[in-house]
Amino acid sequence: MTNREIIRAILKINPSAEVNVGNNSLDEITWLNGTTPISKADIEAKMAELPTEEEERTARENLKASAKAKLIAGQPLTEEEADTILL
Repeated sequence: MTNREIIRAILKINPSAEVNVGNNSLDEITWLNGTTPISKADIEAKMAELPTEEEERTARENLKASAKAKLIAGQPLTEEEADTILL
């Protein structure tokens, strides 16, 4: 697990959380500015639910390819497809 994965899980649980994570460890989370701590078990459970960064990257690439094919064919895009080319 990485600091980024830990923070991503925390923010899925509490989007306004402010934290620092050290050494890629759930044991080194510093909760900032009055953020209510989230249990390690809850963070681990959320991490297990989330797609990996590689899975997210692949899904985004697939959406981009779909958007491109639709643009070429003159078909309307879904909002999610449009977001991939606008962001």
